[in-house]
Amino acid sequence: MNGFERMSHKFAGFVLLAMALYAAGAGAEETTPPIFSFNGFGTAGLAHSSESQADFSSSILKPNGAGYTHNWSPDVDSLLGAQVTANLTPQLSAVLQVIAEQNYDNTYRPHVEWANIAYQVTPCFTARIGRTVLPTFLFSGTRKVAYTYPWVRPPLEVYGRVPVTASDGVDFRCSMHVGGFTHTVQANYGGSEQSLPGGGGTVKAEQAWGVTYTVDYHAATLHLAYQRPHLTIASAQPLFDAFRLFGPQGIALADQYDSNNKPLSIVAAGASYDPGKWFVTAEWTRTTSHSFLGKGTGWYVSGGPRIGEFTPYLTYARATADNLSDPGLAIPPAPPPAAGLNAALNSLLSQKIVQDTVSVGGRWELTRSTAFKLQYDHTSIGAGSPGTLTNLQPGFQRGGKVNVISATIDWVF
Repeated sequence: MNGFERMSHKFAGFVLLAMALYAAGAGAEETTPPIFSFNGFGTAGLAHSSESQADFSSSILKPNGAGYTHNWSPDVDSLLGAQVTANLTPQLSAVLQVIAEQNYDNTYRPHVEWANIAYQVTPCFTARIGRTVLPTFLFSGTRKVAYTYPWVRPPLEVYGRVPVTASDGVDFRCSMHVGGFTHTVQANYGGSEQSLPGGGGTVKAEQAWGVTYTVDYHAATLHLAYQRPHLTIASAQPLFDAFRLFGPQGIALADQYDSNNKPLSIVAAGASYDPGKWFVTAEWTRTTSHSFLGKGTGWYVSGGPRIGEFTPYLTYARATADNLSDPGLAIPPAPPPAAGLNAALNSLLSQKIVQDTVSVGGRWELTRSTAFKLQYDHTSIGAGSPGTLTNLQPGFQRGGKVNVISATIDWVF
């Protein structure tokens, strides 16, 4: 368990203790007890991929998925979550959300997704401290609650670029109603640390700050966001330390690509219109880092009609990236070990997402709180890239086409 995980579990314990002490105190004074609410959500899913030499997964933070590891995988989308909310006073509230899903170590050990205390300073201004959601995209707040959006999963060309969903720190939110418009501005500061599958070490985000603006007008929503964490990917540092042993040329390459406390800028914009009988949604994001992560862009547009309890939809998504390779150290005059370093560098650079996906799917409302979804994805992967596929095997060929079939049942209670 890393430092951020220990801190989040301690804060979760503090949130629970605060709830319990307040409830006990309120009972002793025979006053009106605080309003506690419990909510749950989940997804039971299966996914199949036509690529047998790699895995399709919903996140690079998962160790395997459908394709190589499993012909049909329940791990891609399945999860179970629970949330407790306590309104301790008219101004003070606390929330604890716990989720069980496939972790980096291939377990389903529950983890704390949210654990925070909020204080409403004024009717329009709220401050929170603890583990909160990162409000980068339109569906960030309900990203784990698949029942709330039409697809099996949000398009990975956008959401796969920022797989981390929560931050330990503080955030401030101001919401104002002007005419028919609701304007919301949110600022956040904090950090996170995430373990990578396969013994890949950790990704640490520090000094992470961001600002978002959302405006709602009847059935229309516009969302703009900027996030800027400083990333450290520890597993890559030995490679760049080795480059620095090769003199000025190696030092220049290491300085260009190393990932030691390098800032990552994330710009995102999204819009949706949902009058009830149909919907259309589009999002765009661009990530920029002066490291081997480089620059990347992702976007999608999706829409469909609602026909009774059935909602068919069509989605087109695209992801591009720069600099999937580099000549590296000159050979000659560099000695033979340089060839191995160059190969390792190009292996890192080639992990960027380059692909186009057409998705066709449908959602059926089984009950007022349960939905069945079926989705077919046809992905064309760019030359030299694995796309969003993970757990690559020696026989995997970059580029090419992949077909994925997914079925899920989503519920809330």
